[in-house]
Amino acid sequence: MRKTLLAALLAWPMGLLAQNVANYQIVPLPRSIEQHEGSFTLTAQNAAQSVRTHIDPSAKRWAQYTVPDEAYEIEVGKKGIDITAATEAGLFYAQQTLRKAMQMPEASLNEVTGEYALPYVTIKDAPQFPYRGVHIDCSRHYFPVEFLKKYIDIIALHGCNVLHWHITDDQGWRFEVKALPDLTAKASRREHTVIGNNCMSGNGEYIFDDTPEMGFYTQDECREIVRYAAERYINVIPEIDLPGHMVAALSVYPELGCTGGPYEVWPLWGISDDVLCAGNDKTLEFLKTVLGELADVFPSKQIHIGGDECPRTRWGSCPKCQAKMRALGMKKAGDLQSYINKELDKFLAQRGRDVIGWDEILEGELSENSIVMSWRGYEGGIEAARKHHRVIMTPTTHCYFDYYQSKERQPLSIGGYVPVSKVYSMEPVPAELTAEESRYILGAQCNLWTEYVLSEDHLQYMLLPRLCAMSEVQWVNPDQKDYTAFTETRLPHMLKIFKKLGYTYSPYVE
Repeated sequence: MRKTLLAALLAWPMGLLAQNVANYQIVPLPRSIEQHEGSFTLTAQNAAQSVRTHIDPSAKRWAQYTVPDEAYEIEVGKKGIDITAATEAGLFYAQQTLRKAMQMPEASLNEVTGEYALPYVTIKDAPQFPYRGVHIDCSRHYFPVEFLKKYIDIIALHGCNVLHWHITDDQGWRFEVKALPDLTAKASRREHTVIGNNCMSGNGEYIFDDTPEMGFYTQDECREIVRYAAERYINVIPEIDLPGHMVAALSVYPELGCTGGPYEVWPLWGISDDVLCAGNDKTLEFLKTVLGELADVFPSKQIHIGGDECPRTRWGSCPKCQAKMRALGMKKAGDLQSYINKELDKFLAQRGRDVIGWDEILEGELSENSIVMSWRGYEGGIEAARKHHRVIMTPTTHCYFDYYQSKERQPLSIGGYVPVSKVYSMEPVPAELTAEESRYILGAQCNLWTEYVLSEDHLQYMLLPRLCAMSEVQWVNPDQKDYTAFTETRLPHMLKIFKKLGYTYSPYVE
């Protein structure tokens, strides 16, 4: 035993025993890793001279990659670390790769404080998909700006490049609209909230927690979030869900509802029959005012208009809606939603923006630039791709992180079961699609709704480590995915990083 240990120590490169040794088996797994004999020691003293970055915009160099503008190469040798990328974004991802390999809590290599031994290596990498999204719902429960920055840091660490920010819903309006100040003055506060999954008492009444839920984001705060995310090469896509999920807005402007109210910021979960009145011309005026200011604040090329879970119950008996249907020659109430979508599509197109909507928007005619987010399974995405619409896959079966992730005792969740293994098994491109149709799949996104997520720690717990699995779905080519290696090697390495960074995560990997 003593001889074997001595031989191992003598074979180990000098200086490595007392240092942190980089491990390139990280999440998401780089496309190509060629490790060589020898190592370079990175310290606070030599970092400024030893880490060299280069931009090479040559299309030929990066032509092999599906997302060439995010490609990068790393060379660690005797003289230090050379990073080459097509763009600044590629340089950022390369830095994150090395940071994770070193389990370094500092944000960049130039800020290193300890000593790290980096085995000589050649890494060539680029993501599989151009859209790698993570969603957060700040309507059901409000989360402060400083925590959102932490959330952005977490998703940046995983190579994700989109934050889908859900900021309005029945239960709270969180976006400041300067032309409509009562939206945040009044509709951002919910007086009470229904408790639990099965919230019916014996006498059929709801049981409420009477703790008010409140908070909103000023336009300056939104711009600060956009700036912070952009520094990490993350695009922030805001969502104003319409024409359903609008009870909070109706509580301030009851004339925009079919019944005229009164309404209150909704304390319940689920789907309300009260939606915007599609036959009222003031509805479109309201929406254009909101989306106009939204577009002024968020530079994202895409704006999410929701479009999901909009009952037509009120429209069927509303005189204004029925009159609008007759005037436009409509045959069914669902055509009213298509009418609203088209009007807003044109409105946003004039501002250089494309519309994203949940897969219900397929029920009407879409402009060719509309993007479909397929959440009710894969079917909506398949249909959209066959119609040559761009698609983001986010089916509940694999991507809903508000579902339970373990069969062990867990914090209260909305239901369902999406463990790490289920997330990892996702393939965003369905086998049913042809090669031509597959080109319309932009990528995948995980969604974290917060009906039952009240705290920052709980939100992190629901996100991690499932985001590790999602990031490999988004980044790694399918033929490189290996669940055993992921759970036995790469994931334990990432959990150590989470501990160093103070992140809360679930210990259950099922």
